[in-house]
Amino acid sequence: MNHDYLDPINSLHVPELADTTFAMDFLLRAKEGVRNIAVALTESASPDVRTLLREQLMQGIAMHQEITELMISKKWFHPYELSEQYQLDQLSANNTLMIGKMNLFPVETNRKGLFDRTPDEH
Repeated sequence: MNHDYLDPINSLHVPELADTTFAMDFLLRAKEGVRNIAVALTESASPDVRTLLREQLMQGIAMHQEITELMISKKWFHPYELSEQYQLDQLSANNTLMIGKMNLFPVETNRKGLFDRTPDEH
């Protein structure tokens, strides 16, 4: 295996890994937003504020559902199949450990000649 992690050939499948990571983070943030709005709703006294928060709560729940459905359709999330979700979680943990062991900042970082054109001169 080529251990030069700055070589573009080693970025194969990285966009897909990034997409799953971003989607999971988005899902968690949506869930956190719903929870925070629900707490704010229970603590508000103004009818106008409560109406606004209810609308935002419903939008947050709808967004969470939309993200969940997207992740399920892409097979990035298996809320009803715990064994499959466990396998994905294990793969994610292994990838995290692998990335942590990479020497991402080698002493030699000159990549001249690896790309199909020369960089723009300024």
